[in-house]
Amino acid sequence: MELGGGGAAAGPGQAVPGQGGLEVLLHAVGSLLASYGWYLLLAAVIVYLLIQKVSRSWAARPSSQLGAADVFVEPDAVVRRQEALAAARLRMQEELNAQAERYKEKQRQLEEEKRRQKIAMWESMQEGKSYKGNLKLNQQEVESGASTSSVVPKSKPNKKPLRGGGYNPLSGEGSGTCSWRPGRRGPSAGG
Repeated sequence: MELGGGGAAAGPGQAVPGQGGLEVLLHAVGSLLASYGWYLLLAAVIVYLLIQKVSRSWAARPSSQLGAADVFVEPDAVVRRQEALAAARLRMQEELNAQAERYKEKQRQLEEEKRRQKIAMWESMQEGKSYKGNLKLNQQEVESGASTSSVVPKSKPNKKPLRGGGYNPLSGEGSGTCSWRPGRRGPSAGG
């Protein structure tokens, strides 16, 4: 072994011509892992967990599980369901028509009553009477005929007023102990 000579054997600090690129690559990967190793490991675990979760959700979807047996539906069940739906729609339409007829009848009755009142008012005007008084009498007859129970109006008991007739709280008169005066107008007196 030669100590200082320029022999063909490569020492530990010298690169072999065929492996020079591989050493550079290993050195770069080693420094990358040394600097960002934990971050890369954490990112790999997160990506793995996301892939697992997505694959489970896709497997749990009912559309992906439909097979040939699940797609087939009995035609009799479909026909029965459609007939029941049509019958329910027909029932609801009949109820709606009945409600519309009741409403129209009620509107006809109201219009007939208004027409009667107008005729009575016209007749009373032709006779020279006050039509408003006659209208009130007609309304009372209609109300008494329409209501089945006779309600007697209650008279209010005689109550004395709480204050005298000349009391006005804004005038400042009357009580003498309390008086209110508005504040001074304009900017405040402070600095």
